This record gives sequence, structure tokens and C-alpha cells, in this order.
Amino acid sequence: MDLSEKVVECVPNFSEGCDSTIINSIANAISETKGCVLVDVDAGSSTNRTVYTFFGTPESVVEGALNGALKASELIDMKNHIGAHPRLGALDVCPFIPIKGVTMDDCVKCAHQFSERLVKELNVPVYLYGHAAREEYRNTVPQIRSGQYEKLPEKLKDEKWKPDYGPTMFVPYWGASIVGARDFLIAYNVNIMATKEQAHRIALNIRTTGRSPTQLGLLEKIQAVGWREEKSNVSQISVNVLDYNTTAVHIVFETCVEEAKKLKLAIAGSQVVGLVPLKVMLDAADYYMAKEDLFIVDEDQKLRLVIDRLGLNSLGQFNPQEKVIEYVIGSNKNGPLASMPLCDFIHSLGSRTPSPGGGSGSAAVAAIGAALSTMVGWMTFGKKKYENLDSTMRKLIPPVYQVMVDLIPLVDADTNAFNMYMDALKLPKNTPEEKERQSQAVQAGLTASINVPLKLIKTVSRVWQSLTELARCGNVQTKSDIQVGVRCLETGVWGAYYNILINLPDIKDETYKEQVRSLKTFSASVGSDDNKTAACGLREYNYLKTISRTSTFRAKALRDPTLIFINFFNVHVARYDVIR
Repeated sequence: MDLSEKVVECVPNFSEGCDSTIINSIANAISETKGCVLVDVDAGSSTNRTVYTFFGTPESVVEGALNGALKASELIDMKNHIGAHPRLGALDVCPFIPIKGVTMDDCVKCAHQFSERLVKELNVPVYLYGHAAREEYRNTVPQIRSGQYEKLPEKLKDEKWKPDYGPTMFVPYWGASIVGARDFLIAYNVNIMATKEQAHRIALNIRTTGRSPTQLGLLEKIQAVGWREEKSNVSQISVNVLDYNTTAVHIVFETCVEEAKKLKLAIAGSQVVGLVPLKVMLDAADYYMAKEDLFIVDEDQKLRLVIDRLGLNSLGQFNPQEKVIEYVIGSNKNGPLASMPLCDFIHSLGSRTPSPGGGSGSAAVAAIGAALSTMVGWMTFGKKKYENLDSTMRKLIPPVYQVMVDLIPLVDADTNAFNMYMDALKLPKNTPEEKERQSQAVQAGLTASINVPLKLIKTVSRVWQSLTELARCGNVQTKSDIQVGVRCLETGVWGAYYNILINLPDIKDETYKEQVRSLKTFSASVGSDDNKTAACGLREYNYLKTISRTSTFRAKALRDPTLIFINFFNVHVARYDVIR
């Protein structure tokens, strides 16, 4: 998938989960659609339902969903359908979800376009839901699906339930489809060693609507039902997490565990249907790390922790590369420069081309500085000689490590910004309209070329306090490593500063220029009580003021703004020498 494109997710649910020929035929129809990337096919025999997950541009996902529906119309007959999951039609639900570079309004347009084309091709009833809904009383899937397929003939006669698209007549082989636009929903099942009825009892306890309007459930933004998964010999509390920022997946799991304990029942792991955002996994990792007082920094290890604690491998392997959305679409991958072997990157800097240049080099050097500083923390943590410092290292390592991680993408971001500016210079300027377009593109490129090094400076500014403490108490044998590290960070900031200065004169937005210029004038006010705000969030005033009093480099720092950073590390690296 071209990640420069707009990305929409589509998750159609088809009412067939047993016949592999039908399941695969629909999958092929979707995956063979130009621009569509099918990433998951989750079939359930007990529910007799398959959930397909695919990505693409707004245009391609509409086409892919339509191709899947047309294939389903040839193979699925709802007159013979039996399954544990509620359903209204052959293509039961088809949501469009914004992922990258698109708005919810774009997905609403997808829902309307798909509905129009589905009716044109098959002449079947279609209801709109979610952000595409036209009526509040039929905004959710459970509202529309009430009565299910069996009650649909009667429902279609009611004016209140006239379809948004298509005929009011009953189409026996198809039923009706529910099409909409929604935020990212997580389909999540908790496995329980119990009967279907006991699983449903817990589902009623936790779901938002509870058992009745007077007996609401324990969790917000949650739909849930209990059913039996015969193939796996477990029952499941099947949950839709409608807003994972309101109720996290790990909270759903832990609540189910507590409710199961009350009934003296055993939970046996859980299952993610489709894909899950990386944030969901990292939030769960933070929860279990805090709960169990664990110290984990590496993202891969955090994911392993969550997979274990939630039992995500219980019914099949949970592979983050296939189940975490950012990994699937590649939005978390390093760019081509950061992914290069070091030798190739150095040669690319030394080639007869203007990019990559000093900006990318500054980001790389700064990232190396943060990496060396992180190493000092690791070389202190866990060693018997320094075990009294373990609690200190637990606090110091994560922020330094995160700065390292956040600096790496800036290696490519700087070159991309420069290329954006160079491309803008080549745009035609033959008409007044073209001149205006070209001028706007040039300004956008210049702004991006300033914002990247500005981000570098702000990112590095987060690490000073941790490095100060690390220099005071780190493993003495790593003294030279932290000295090299801080010099690399200093060099990265120095380079970023001058990359800002070289582009700033050509910016036409005076307000923006003044905001950035505050970087230049700030160092002159370091010793003044009249200005106690660090420009652009660089560093806390108190640190700079203290350093300016004690450093032999103060006079130079006042003349050269970049030396405020050198100033800081000369003081603290010198202190490190004295302490050791």
C-alpha cells in the first residue's frame, strides 16, 4: 500500500462461516480489487459468520466491498442460514473507518456510494448506521438488527423501518444490509470455561445497556453477548469495544475475570477479531507494568507481555505484524534512510546530491547520542554493584530511550521536507493561479524544513534533566560513552538550529517567523529575571539560569545561542568527571 495515499479500513461481515469455498471466494473478490489490501479473514463456524478486514483508498474500498458483496450474492442464501451471531442479511454489516489522511465525512461518502451501487447491482434493502445514519432511533447496529432476518418481512412494511436505500420488499436470499461509517471498533472475545448462558450472564453484567434501562452494565461504550464456540470447546463473552479510549480492552478482560470469579468460573484467554491499534496494546502494557511493578522499555517486549496477560494466543497465534494496524499498513516503519545500513547512509550523505544533508545528519547524530545515553542506563541497571540504583534507573532509562526512538524518524523527515521544497520550486508559474499555487507550495516546503529541526530541538530538550541525573550516578565505566552521547546531542541541536536559520529569511508568515526567532533571542535573556519562559519549550528556565551562573562558557553562550546547549553539558560532564 502506498502510505502517501489516503487510507480507509472496511470490515464487512458476511453470513457464512462454515463453507471454506464461499469464504475464500469472497476473500479473493476483495483481494483482487485494485488498490485493496486484504489483511484478515476471521471465520467462525458457530456464529456462521466471517469478518473480512481490508484497507485502501476511499475509491478502492468501495469497489472492494462491492466485489465481495456481488460474489456473496452468488453463493449465500439466507433462507438456509443458522448461526449463533445475530444477523439481518448475507452482507450483514459493512462499516467504513477512517485510518489515515481521511475524515469521517469521507467515510460517510463511502457508505453512501457503496449503498447506491449495491442497490443498483442487486436491488436489496440497505440501512445506514453510525455517522451515516439519518435517524437517531436507528443509529446503531443492534437497533437496526432487532428482530433479525426472521422478522425482516414484517419490519419492511413499517414506515419507520423503510430502508435508506433500496426496495421495501423482502429479498429472501439476501435479507438486508447495514452500511455505515464509524470510529475504530475492536471486536474482542473473552474465552470462558462455562455454558453459553453463563457467558451471556457476564455479558449482560458488563455491557453498557446492561439488563434494562434501570439496571445498566459496568462498562461504558461496550456491547456484549454470550455464545458457545463449539469448535474450540469454550464459551465466549463477545464484546464490541466502541471507544477504546473510554473503556480499554484490558479493562474489559479484567472485568470479565472478576465477574467470572463471582460465579466460580475460569477465564481461558481472549481473542482479537480483526485488527487492533498499537495504542491499545501499549496502554495494556502500561497497565500490567504498573500493576505488577514491571520494568519494560522495548515495544516488542511490551507486546509480548500483553499477549501473555490477555491470553491472545489461546485460540490461535496473535502475530503483531498481522494483527496490529500500524504494523500492517507500515505506518510505524522507519523510512529508507533510517533503514539503510550505516555504510550506505554515510555514502548517501557524501554523494553529489543536496539531500540527504545536514538536517538528516543532525537527526542521526542526535539519535546516536540518545542511544549512547540509553546504553549508560542499561549498563548501570541490573548490576549487583549498582543495585541500589535500580529504582533510579527505572525512572531515567525510559525517557532517554523514548527520545532515541522519536529522533530516528526525523532522519527521513528532514530529507522529505527538503524534497518537498525542491519539488515546489519546479512547479509551473505561467499564470497568476499557477504562481499562487507555486508560492504556497514553496512556503509549505520551507515551513516543513523548519518544523523538522524544530521538532528535533524540542525532542532533545526532554532529555536534559534525565541525563543530568544519569551523569551523576551512572556506571563509572561508561563515562566516555555518556560524554560522547551528550556531544552528539549537542551537535544534533547545533545542526538543527542552523538549519532553521538558513530557511527562516524566506518565510513570509511574520507571526511564524517571530515564534521561531524567539529561539535566537532567548539565550540573551538567560540570566534575566524578566524572561523566564523557554522559547518553543526548549528547556526549563531554572536549569538554564543555574547553568548560566556556573558555566565558564556563559559569555560565549550569550553571543552564540547554540552554545546554551554546549553550556549545559560542559557543566554536567565536568561534574561527572569530578564525581568519579
